[in-house]
Amino acid sequence: MEAASHHLTRVLSHGMNADAVISDWPALTSAEVTRVLQHYPQAGIPKRLVWHSPRPFSAGCVMTTSTMEVFVKRHHISVRDVDGLSEEHGFINHLRSRGIAVSEVLTTTDGATAITDDHWTYEVHSVASGIDLYRDAVSWTPFTSRVHAHEAGKALARLHLAAEDYAAPARKAQTLVSSFTIFSQQDPMPALQRYVEQRPAIGDYLKQRNWRDETATMLLPFHDKLRPYLDELTPLWTHNDWHASNLLWTDRSAAAGVETILDFGLSDRTCALHDLATAIERNIIEWLAIQDAQNTQDAQAGKPNVAHPDLLDALLDGYHLIRPLTSRQWKALAALLPLVHAEFALAELAYFHGITRSEKNASLAYDTYYLGHAAWFNSEEGQRLLEQIGQRANHS
Repeated sequence: MEAASHHLTRVLSHGMNADAVISDWPALTSAEVTRVLQHYPQAGIPKRLVWHSPRPFSAGCVMTTSTMEVFVKRHHISVRDVDGLSEEHGFINHLRSRGIAVSEVLTTTDGATAITDDHWTYEVHSVASGIDLYRDAVSWTPFTSRVHAHEAGKALARLHLAAEDYAAPARKAQTLVSSFTIFSQQDPMPALQRYVEQRPAIGDYLKQRNWRDETATMLLPFHDKLRPYLDELTPLWTHNDWHASNLLWTDRSAAAGVETILDFGLSDRTCALHDLATAIERNIIEWLAIQDAQNTQDAQAGKPNVAHPDLLDALLDGYHLIRPLTSRQWKALAALLPLVHAEFALAELAYFHGITRSEKNASLAYDTYYLGHAAWFNSEEGQRLLEQIGQRANHS
């Protein structure tokens, strides 16, 4: 009985705002991790559980063993099954084979990279080298230096070059994958309809929303600007969650470089410009500060400046150094940016409405992420940011 109650220990995780909340998922226990590691002979004998991840969508921990430190991640079967994890592990292993520093995925005695036990799916990685400088950074917090932004841009460009000969098909429909199947089309509405039909939880939530009209009003004007550049969106396997906290760094200084790339949970076949736009969306705009301003009584005093143009320039300069963009690609990037979070916002909606059953977070995913993030680009500051990217077209 004691083991069962211990299994339901919760840890603090990053909330959807800049707050800590009790995790949706029970924390991993030493006994549980020991049971999992029996399938992974390479992992050695478990010694001590040393850290719990604060990430919200799964449970993760670091365990010291007789031979190494391992990162064990557990997903609910409704979020990831073995096949779903194998898709991202295939991409990680391809990048490793091309000399990109990513964490090593451990394999079981029968060669699998993930296992299922009861209603959970597990994966095990060796703890990669590098310093986790942004370990405690919540989503959408900016780089702490221009050099970090520049180095992250270079590392992303190298990843894209290494991915060019990876020909696996796009991932199957599942929650919490950052696909790009709606606004990459000439006419996004039929694609949006298909996306919703494949994910019943979204359809169920949207019954109460005037979603077709809201999409037409808020998102389609941005798509009109992207449409002339759709030919620039060459399919490519991408990371799709390029945030400073998914990178390990060479040292603790403001001049540190990227040592290892982590967390391919959202990876899929999108395109390089989508991934670069995601990197801008994740690291350059402090979305949580906008939410805080909207939630306070004196929001009328004006929203804070939440974008970081200096970090944007550094990120794009780093990327362009390794994988130069053409004039049309810069224009495509600017046009794509307001739409880049939309499809993942729907994936989050499916998760919050269909799996964790949080009405508050489902509303946040739809109103704030799906509609609100795009709407911000109509603001003066949002327009300035798009203009800053678009101006690069004049120098390419």
